[in-house]
Amino acid sequence: MAKPTTENLTLPEFPVTIVRELDGNFVHDEINLKEMISNTNKGLILYFYPKDNTPGCTTQATEFTTHLNEFDELGYDIIGVSRDSVESHEKFIAKQDLNIALISDTDEKLCQYFDVIKERNMYGKITLGLVRSAFVFDTDGTLTHAQRNLRAKGYTERLLEILAP
Repeated sequence: MAKPTTENLTLPEFPVTIVRELDGNFVHDEINLKEMISNTNKGLILYFYPKDNTPGCTTQATEFTTHLNEFDELGYDIIGVSRDSVESHEKFIAKQDLNIALISDTDEKLCQYFDVIKERNMYGKITLGLVRSAFVFDTDGTLTHAQRNLRAKGYTERLLEILAP
């Protein structure tokens, strides 16, 4: 599968594993993001973050949860994506009281599709790491906004300003 460029990026049609809490229970579903957006008639904010329960990732997830109603009023669903397991996502959602869904991308298929895994220099050692990024799709599945290497703190407020009519 060829990697799309940011300019021609579309939602993928392959299944991904989503984790969410509904009525106090965790639900895991295999979903197709392209089908999901057409069935909900809502836009989608898909954001990628490195690791559950780390300071920056927790800040970002809790800010999205705090502003969930505002994004909903603008017509967007929010889904976070990391390479963490379903079990890790459950613990993250429970510990941080998150009201957003998370995708477990342990095989990195979605991360590779969006080209968010890059070489990073961590204390002189080169590693492959997930670059904090966000992609906004309208109700037709058209990419309307993309940002890579974003800062976690305050990003949701900046994004709300961008998306506000």
